[in-house]
Amino acid sequence: MVLNGEVTYRALPLPDRVQKPDDQALAEALAFRDDLRRRHSVRQFSDRPVPQAVLVACIQAAASAPSGANHQPWHFALVGDPAMKARIRAAAEEEERAFYAGGAGDEWLAALEPIGTGADKPHLTVAPWLIMIFAQRWGMTADGRRFKNYYVPESVGIATGFLIAALHRAGLVCLEHTPNPMSFLNGLLGRPPSEKPVMILPVGWPAADATVPEAAKRKKPLDQVLSVFPGP
Repeated sequence: MVLNGEVTYRALPLPDRVQKPDDQALAEALAFRDDLRRRHSVRQFSDRPVPQAVLVACIQAAASAPSGANHQPWHFALVGDPAMKARIRAAAEEEERAFYAGGAGDEWLAALEPIGTGADKPHLTVAPWLIMIFAQRWGMTADGRRFKNYYVPESVGIATGFLIAALHRAGLVCLEHTPNPMSFLNGLLGRPPSEKPVMILPVGWPAADATVPEAAKRKKPLDQVLSVFPGP
């Protein structure tokens, strides 16, 4: 984070030591792996309310993510207002209709076929909350000077992963929704042109009849996603 006049490196003792014995580390890593395997992207939401404090805590977890030069180039807009959600849905569905009408191309649409998606996005109004994630392409100091942010996509991607994991830890479900383009969100939510919207996350409890695409359960085997070069 850029602070006027603060350009000196100062080392602090590691403030938190969470290291564990090897056997406990493995046990916790396996437990975390198994818990994340129970995470699912859901399109059918219950309208049961979710306390705002739960969402805020999850966003605070996301905002603790590492980032390029510690500039923290992200902003999260949390929307629970029904009228605002309806406006976001209307704008998103307009973009989606163009996408599914041919803007995506045949190959992309064929890839989406097993997922069962379409232009209608009722989850944007049924889910009790929407979280809009913005990437800050540049920042401004308190005295109005513009500065560059670094590794913005990587930093925002890490923070988004933290957020999705935190929502799952709270027992919530979400759906990673990326209508293209999403510039309508800047106007609707009053965000500056320095910020690029990258994702809409509807968040809530799953509906009693919630489903997931069968294809979503097909994960690549470990030998296709991992290469190991062991040490001595």
